[in-house]
Amino acid sequence: MSSADDLERWPDLPYAAWKDTYETLHLWTQIIGKIRLMREPWLNHSWHVPLYVTARGLTTSPIPMGGRAFQIDFDFIDHLLWLRTSDGHIRQIMLAPKTVAEFYGEVTLALDELGLTTPIFTQPSEIADGVPFDQDRVHAAYDRDYANRFWRILLSTHAVFSRFRTGYLGKVSPVHFFWGGFDLAVTRFSGRRAPLHPGGVPGLPDTVAREAYSHEVCSAGFWPGGGPIDYLTFYSYAYPAPEGYASAAVQPPQAFFSKEFGEFLLPYDAVRRARDPEATLMSFLQSTYEVAADLGKWDRDALECSVGVPCRPRPL
Repeated sequence: MSSADDLERWPDLPYAAWKDTYETLHLWTQIIGKIRLMREPWLNHSWHVPLYVTARGLTTSPIPMGGRAFQIDFDFIDHLLWLRTSDGHIRQIMLAPKTVAEFYGEVTLALDELGLTTPIFTQPSEIADGVPFDQDRVHAAYDRDYANRFWRILLSTHAVFSRFRTGYLGKVSPVHFFWGGFDLAVTRFSGRRAPLHPGGVPGLPDTVAREAYSHEVCSAGFWPGGGPIDYLTFYSYAYPAPEGYASAAVQPPQAFFSKEFGEFLLPYDAVRRARDPEATLMSFLQSTYEVAADLGKWDRDALECSVGVPCRPRPL
């Protein structure tokens, strides 16, 4: 059984109980993420658009604009949205029950007041039949406790993903929070080109999907669920999926291949309730990567290294 400290780091978050807050917060993060999207030059695999986990929530990181910079932060401890500029100006917005349209209006006004007016495309991304932000008066839930629990899960997951990331010499992404899918992800690349992605992601131009998957990947992440998956889950997939991938054995025993999603899933509760949650999650990340790399014939000797240790340079 997990210790009391583990249960604090990996809190319970029932899908049905927090679903309304989840859906509202998903749309709020899209509004903030699209502001960054409009101001940053395109970076490979859309790496210029995600948010990043912080000690209090999520951040855009500094965004350049006309000789200044600004940053927008979700604070899930004090439940505030902070807008800060490099010349010392600040605005804050309460995170509380309010419609997406109201939140969008408050953010737009704050940007205008700071001289940072940034028009965005108001149609939600990666959500089928989404309502434009300025018209959405349905999603309006915000439970402070559930939002805080979600951030604590992100924080613990970020630590494991960051450690996993250090064991790779090849190209590997930062640990990103992608607001389109509302998932935290880290991706390893083989270095080889991939077949053209078919596209077809709701609310995402095919050109974006194809650029994102221009090269072979093994990507792992954490997702709060949705559709037929009514629970929080970790995932791992390969693109392109090599022959035999779906039937391969991975760890821990609770992990399984979802034919519907085309990826391996590990329910969050299996990690949360494990004797060692971090080791359990690492076993999933490592075993699913090894399946993708071995079946895909990646050059593992050239791409891998030992997991990093603080203050110790990688041995050569």
